[in-house]
Amino acid sequence: MGRLDDRTVLVSGGARGIGAAIARAAVGEGGRVVIGDVLDDDGAQVVTELGEERARFVHLDVTDGAQWRDAVATAESTFGPVSVLVNNAGIVRWGTVADLNPAVWHEVLRVNLTGVFLCCQIAARQMLTQGGGRIITTASINGFRGVENLVGYNTAKAGVIELTKTMAVELAPHNIQVNAIAPAQIDTRLTRGFSEDARTRRVERIPMGRFGEAEEVARVALFLASDDASYVTGHTLAVDGGYLAGGLWSRPARG
Repeated sequence: MGRLDDRTVLVSGGARGIGAAIARAAVGEGGRVVIGDVLDDDGAQVVTELGEERARFVHLDVTDGAQWRDAVATAESTFGPVSVLVNNAGIVRWGTVADLNPAVWHEVLRVNLTGVFLCCQIAARQMLTQGGGRIITTASINGFRGVENLVGYNTAKAGVIELTKTMAVELAPHNIQVNAIAPAQIDTRLTRGFSEDARTRRVERIPMGRFGEAEEVARVALFLASDDASYVTGHTLAVDGGYLAGGLWSRPARG
């Protein structure tokens, strides 16, 4: 028996990277997964890999409430009411306080924060009628730290952490647990595009001395989605190789 047997899991941003890893982990534990993303071809490929009897794809712009309602309805009609919602979609736009175009600021907050609010609101309304559920948001260590040149992203992720706490308090009496995951540097298509120097500088700040794997984040999401976390709510769990604990710690030279 799997930890998510017969549970319907809706994953936004599930076509690549961490989201796709979460979808695979959920199916591996007996869940049925609906993947929402704007990357139609990539999403369809994940469904082909997992099999249509356990996975489906829906085109989903997370900033569009109507598309969220359609995604939740599709999940319910295909596999049953959403038991677990994983908010993983997000974008990164570089820029400082002095230089960031306000239009870019609004874009980042619309996707990374407002999009999370919309899906949580819609899913929570359904979970209230069905007697419970799990909501997992994807924050970031940047929600705790003032990382340079990412003012919009940092602000949005800090907002996700506070939104998670507020939802957890409001929804706890209704058997709905809400938690966040805060990854650090994870080995994805985005981080593989960093220069070797940029990757080295980031690794030097991680006590475990390496980037994390998407599958390691997925296993944390699986824990929060399962009955193993039945008394955990309002928590943000850092998946960061010790980065937050170490502060500006730098790996000692080997020799």
